[in-house]
Amino acid sequence: MSRPATGAAVPAARLLARLREIAGARHVLTGDKATRGYRKGYRFGEGPVLAVVRPGSLVEMWRALQAIVDAGRIVIMQAANTGLTGGSTPDGDGYDREIVLVSTRRLDGVQPIRDGRQVVCLPGATLDRLEKTLAPLGREPHSVIGSSCIGASVLGGICNNSGGALVRRGPAYTELALFARLGEDGALRLVNHLGIELGDDPETILSRLQAADYSAADIRDDPARAASDPRYARDVREVDAPTPARYNADPSRLYEASGSAGRLAVFAVRLDTFARESATVFYVGSNDPDDLTAIRRHLLTALDELPIAGEYIHRDAYDIGERYGKDVFLLIDRFGTDKVPAAFALKSRIDGWCERIGLRGATDHALQALTALLPRHLPRRMREFRARYEHHLLLKVGSGTAAATEAFLAQRFAGSANGGWFRCDAEEARKAFLHRFAVASAAIRYRDTHRRSVADIVALDIALRRNDRDWVETLPPEIDDALVARLYYGHFLCHVFHQDYIVRKGHDPLAIEHAMWARLDARGAEYPAEHNVGHLYRAKPALAAFYRALDPRNAFNPGIGRTPKGVDWTDGR
Repeated sequence: MSRPATGAAVPAARLLARLREIAGARHVLTGDKATRGYRKGYRFGEGPVLAVVRPGSLVEMWRALQAIVDAGRIVIMQAANTGLTGGSTPDGDGYDREIVLVSTRRLDGVQPIRDGRQVVCLPGATLDRLEKTLAPLGREPHSVIGSSCIGASVLGGICNNSGGALVRRGPAYTELALFARLGEDGALRLVNHLGIELGDDPETILSRLQAADYSAADIRDDPARAASDPRYARDVREVDAPTPARYNADPSRLYEASGSAGRLAVFAVRLDTFARESATVFYVGSNDPDDLTAIRRHLLTALDELPIAGEYIHRDAYDIGERYGKDVFLLIDRFGTDKVPAAFALKSRIDGWCERIGLRGATDHALQALTALLPRHLPRRMREFRARYEHHLLLKVGSGTAAATEAFLAQRFAGSANGGWFRCDAEEARKAFLHRFAVASAAIRYRDTHRRSVADIVALDIALRRNDRDWVETLPPEIDDALVARLYYGHFLCHVFHQDYIVRKGHDPLAIEHAMWARLDARGAEYPAEHNVGHLYRAKPALAAFYRALDPRNAFNPGIGRTPKGVDWTDGR
């Protein structure tokens, strides 16, 4: 197969005709209007594309990739487009070749194997669908909170080494995958490391996989290859270690598809699942950060069983989430997670119409006005704790440690006027964690309804050192004065925090972000912790080298991590 061209050796019209033959004309989108929902990121990132192709089978995906590569164009793989750093969309127009974006949304297969103890997921499988598939089997996927609610894909989590909220399970990770890579010689090759015998010819392998045309005898177990993170439960317990427990670019967790960030075309991954268990949720509030530090260190070191989850919300984030995340909360609460992707897609289409007639942000203002008329949606005891305490911690523990956790909380806060806790009933538990998720989208809504006073958002997700007791940030006046608001929330037991800074009009968000990076570097923090570098962050040398080894021609998602965009890793234009 020939090396990818550096220019338009194959005319665009010929490539588009070939893609239409492969996927069908209605699944090859061109023009700004038709492609908007794919080429514009959920929070960040946007750029032009020659086309969006939506294959309906794995064989169609393979053929489309071959056509794009042969035509010398760039491939950007995209699943749900729910990322926050622009990692699956174009980044402006500074490329030396046209881009074809391959959307895998139609390829949503989920195949339980080993009696549900493992699962094979195709490129478009969402966390929500995976969770629903495993529920009758008494099993759970790696992640069951947060991104699963907005339709995030399973493979997106693997390719980004996404973290997740569940303390025992660690980053999304596997060493069992089926993927295509473009070699130095320009040949596209299919690599089957799933551990499932499917044949030798690429189209045979892919058609059999999609049809689940394999038996238990075809499935191989390789002790040298893991289907989930094998060591995180140990790492997170080491609370005196001077390094973070997890972060995306950890070189020890970069393996083929895991952490590949679109540098490979991944057709399937094989993953471990986890036994579902009953849980108890405690809601903790305090005005003293040392209370939360003591809880974290005790629960991670003194109990035989790790907690299930521990989510932090600062009061300011609580407030903005309550007001500006209310529609997301109510949508999920009333209609379930499976309705959210369609709702987001509809909003994106309406936003596109409104923008074309000069009404940017009209839907956001309308939703805010509507939800403001509705009754308060958070439980009474949560509202009381919000009024009394600055720091909030949601603890979910298994039945085996519920009594010990309750006893520790009772002892810690005995006679304290500075903190407290309560054991949640089922509704309080559900709504507390749902509110924590809604906080994550609130900063975007705030920005989009306050554009006259807000320049933009600086969104950081950071991993602090495991031994860092000074986790509450104090900003210098020159940064603090440039901010309208700060939202702090995150996975407290893992010491991974999301920090959204809403920047005041007249100030430079990029300059503020760079100043934040310098402060984080001085603290020994790693960033990004779980949303990947995207086009916001510069890939560190080990990560950039990993990308280059996966994609030596720089044809798949070039520019990610602020790496070169040009063919053969040149500077592009």
